[in-house]
Amino acid sequence: MDQIIVQGNGPLKGEIPIAGAKNACLTLMPATLLTDQPLTLTNAPRLSDIRTMTALLQSLGAEVAPLQDGQVLALSSHDLTSHRAEYDIVRKMRASILVLGPMLARDGRAEVSLPGGCAIGARPVDLHLKALEAMGAELDLRDGYVHAKAPSSGLRGAVVEFPLVSVGATENALMAATLAKGTTVLRNAAREPEIVDLAQCLRRMGAQIEGEGESTITIQGVETLHGATHPVVTDRIELGTYMLAPAMCGGEVECLGGRISLLSAFCEKLDEAGIDVEETPRGLKVSRRNGRVRAVDVTTQPYPGFPTDLQAQFMALMCMAEGTSRLEETIFENRFMHAPELTRMGAQIEVHGGHATVTGVEKLRGAPVMATDLRASVSLILAGMAAEGQTTVSRVYHLDRGYEHVVRKLRGVGAHIERVKEEEQV
Repeated sequence: MDQIIVQGNGPLKGEIPIAGAKNACLTLMPATLLTDQPLTLTNAPRLSDIRTMTALLQSLGAEVAPLQDGQVLALSSHDLTSHRAEYDIVRKMRASILVLGPMLARDGRAEVSLPGGCAIGARPVDLHLKALEAMGAELDLRDGYVHAKAPSSGLRGAVVEFPLVSVGATENALMAATLAKGTTVLRNAAREPEIVDLAQCLRRMGAQIEGEGESTITIQGVETLHGATHPVVTDRIELGTYMLAPAMCGGEVECLGGRISLLSAFCEKLDEAGIDVEETPRGLKVSRRNGRVRAVDVTTQPYPGFPTDLQAQFMALMCMAEGTSRLEETIFENRFMHAPELTRMGAQIEVHGGHATVTGVEKLRGAPVMATDLRASVSLILAGMAAEGQTTVSRVYHLDRGYEHVVRKLRGVGAHIERVKEEEQV
């Protein structure tokens, strides 16, 4: 099993290219199931989750060919051979549920394993199912699978009012509605840039969609969709993560491809903490003002609020801030599991349910720590870069799900970091 070894060092300098968004690409890939014509995605990230989705689509009979070092994905679902998404693949990644809506809309049937548990919360799929039921789907949950059938005339347009904002349920309903008969209105829909990206791709495929990026999305169903080429939007979570590197270590880093509009609430908090963010023709330039960062309170919220996927990384920054900050997690339960690992490095953190109180210290100390999930893993790397001495991060397989070439990118701006096999440790 791999480990990442980080040696605390001084200011960073240089540029980091930001990849295409993992969460957007995982949604765009199942869109191939809506048409028998080719779908080409450019700026795709090279991650283990993308490989998992590739395996799932291939198990259904779709063709997925990575081109140009994997950054271009050529997909085709002209001849599906199965409508059953098996547990052995679905259990590895919750985004697998996104094949349900497209298969049901195009071919009128689908069998999809219920996703397994998740380290950061339950994430139930009932909102996905209720949206499809509103469009006329007949659902039967048995033997751990969702057995779904559309009426003989196909799915029909409906008004779907989500009781709470769900990115995945919005995506599944949006894809299914493109081929439903009549008009579908999604209310209290998610507004994330990934939703906007999906709608733009579907529109390129011939869908009729209005309102993406707002809380109400209207879809007029069409008979068929066609092929298209679409660039995956910049990964705003990778962007925010690397913006925190110079915030913690000092120096100046330009994150190529970044835009403030992707992370406006996050950038506001950085400004409060004493971090300068400047938009450039190539991306975002980030630097820390003189002295220690200031403590800032944060509450995670659905977009356009502060992203839950940047909470762990921001906590690492607050561990070194002057003063006391309070972080409230409102999206997922169990998402402070990185806190005990940060305390091993000298951080002062108290967790009570969905709230964490962080009293900043002048210096963190390197220590052996263990990653508990994807975002926790990179928060520990950031903390190690700013700490005195050496930090060894174990269980970094989580990292491969969401960050490509993290060691190479951080080394490129001056970080002292390497990835080794555990047996290489002395």
